Amino acid sequence: MKMLKMLFVVSMSILLVSSAAAADDFDWIRDFNIKAEADTSGFRARLTTRFKIGDTQIRIVLNNVEEPADAYMVLRLGEMSNQPTEYVIEKYKSGKGKGWGALAKTLGIKPGSKEFHALKRGQDFYDDNDRGKGKAKSKGKA
Repeated sequence: MKMLKMLFVVSMSILLVSSAAAADDFDWIRDFNIKAEADTSGFRARLTTRFKIGDTQIRIVLNNVEEPADAYMVLRLGEMSNQPTEYVIEKYKSGKGKGWGALAKTLGIKPGSKEFHALKRGQDFYDDNDRGKGKAKSKGKA
């Protein structure tokens, strides 16, 4: 029993360290979610503008992800990989918990590529100086 407890503690420690390391790669996501949740209608409008999609597709994406940043990432990864949104959502759901890097890799975005580094660097949705309002910064495809 004591050995089982120790094994559990060690396993949880490894999981927490690896999760923290993965989160560091995409540390911009936390602030992104805060901005999106503070202005949900503005966020939806930005999705429409940034990804040139309609309300129906926005609803589909938002109903299939947990956080606003997840919606952005699903759409951005679809854009970068030239895959349909529905396919990226399937991969997102089946790879739950593996991280954005793993999902990007399954979509053909190679770790170390300029596209992958663009994802890690941040989003092209909110200007770092704004508070979730106004026009989205447009950098085009990475």
